[in-house]
Amino acid sequence: MEYSHEFIMPNDDIPFKMFVFEGKDGNYVREKHWHRSVEIFALFEGELRFFLNEKEYPLKPGEFMLVNSNEIHSIQSPKANRTIVLQIPLVTFENYYTEERFIYFSHSSRLQDEEVMRLIEDMYETYARRDCGYELKVLGQFYLLVYLLVTKYREMEVSMDLVRQNKKLNKLSAITAYMEDHYTKDLSLESLAKIFGYSPTYLSRMFQKYARTNYKTYLDHIRLEYAYKDLVNTSDAIGEIASNNGFANSKAFAKVFKRKYGMLPSEYRKRQAETQVVT
Repeated sequence: MEYSHEFIMPNDDIPFKMFVFEGKDGNYVREKHWHRSVEIFALFEGELRFFLNEKEYPLKPGEFMLVNSNEIHSIQSPKANRTIVLQIPLVTFENYYTEERFIYFSHSSRLQDEEVMRLIEDMYETYARRDCGYELKVLGQFYLLVYLLVTKYREMEVSMDLVRQNKKLNKLSAITAYMEDHYTKDLSLESLAKIFGYSPTYLSRMFQKYARTNYKTYLDHIRLEYAYKDLVNTSDAIGEIASNNGFANSKAFAKVFKRKYGMLPSEYRKRQAETQVVT
């Protein structure tokens, strides 16, 4: 399989992830990948080329793309652009699933597109300013957006082909969701396989096939994301951060951290502190 799985963590202060697209400067390609979250790419300037299950969807300013949970997609950003991205946890929509814990949003244009674009732009500007009470305003707008999605964009009748295609990746996404909920514990491949009724060998192959990585690397990635937040937002000791986030010890944490950031956690924290003093 020529695609990978992406682990998504919400922003610290809101129950979803919102950011400016990393391909904003152009000359950027994000290869085929999938994730459990529902994703919206709202393009305000420039252009983007989307590919969903091999079909191309070119985006122009004023348009957005809805990416469903477990939908394989890739993005090409040849030119500079201004794009706001929202990644919404699938659990947000749990009261509106159709069957097989399945929900599907249409990519077709709707009358509410302009309202959605205005909402997203205002949400991001409010979030970026961080005025008093900004979380409340952003949350209000977010739930209005969710309302529009489930009432105006949700498909009530979906083909069995779509359901079957979703189920292939939903098996692994259910496992990764469990890992995200229990990453602080001693979570071996064998114990996880037993919980979900698979053999360790089969589960290992599932990760290689659908996530293009091995089980241990994926678990370390989850732990690292949470440990990174503790490193930059708290004064906890390195060993304590490692222990609180499921690493065997500070040495194991440091090894995974250095692989991604090119330095030890202590060095990274020191550099962050020096930067804050300068500014």
